[in-house]
Amino acid sequence: MVTGTFDTHEKVGNFHPPGIAVCCFREVEDMGKEALLLIDIQNIYFTPGPLLLHKPREAARNAGRLLERFRAENKPVIHVQHDFGMLSGIHALVKPVEGEKIIHKTKPSSFLGTDLETYLSENGITHLVIAGMMSHMCVDTTVRACQDRKIDVTVIDDACTTMDLKYGGKRIKAETVHAVYMASLDEMFAKVMKTENYL
Repeated sequence: MVTGTFDTHEKVGNFHPPGIAVCCFREVEDMGKEALLLIDIQNIYFTPGPLLLHKPREAARNAGRLLERFRAENKPVIHVQHDFGMLSGIHALVKPVEGEKIIHKTKPSSFLGTDLETYLSENGITHLVIAGMMSHMCVDTTVRACQDRKIDVTVIDDACTTMDLKYGGKRIKAETVHAVYMASLDEMFAKVMKTENYL
């Protein structure tokens, strides 16, 4: 498990401002109770149109591999479903089965206006393995919100994806958007790794 602590003596990466507490993550043996959180792997992101993502099936297949592992080990699985109206169904590659928790949301954070925090607390879940869509929006927002709640996080890089963005009249490719957000989350907010390394 990766746990976040504040330490004024250890260096994070190559940067450690003198006298300023920094957040760092350490490997510890006791992982606590772990759950899989699948965020917004929904039909709208697989459908040609303005919300079609970059290689969504590849990300969803990796999420499906995680799902198989958690089901085989009888660990909790939580599906997050954003209310888009049309095409809001959870994709067939990660379709929930009876007994798996579904969180319905209308905001980027999976916590805001939902019972996710209560569910985690009531079930003693202290560590989340997160995959889903989109990397720069609901995945990022939810991961950062976990730190405020002292929930440890592993993000599965290749089980997440996003779309091209535009800023300042320029198009930013989805691969770049995704990489920047994974880099910003790694170590400070989560441990980021590939599906193969997790499994």
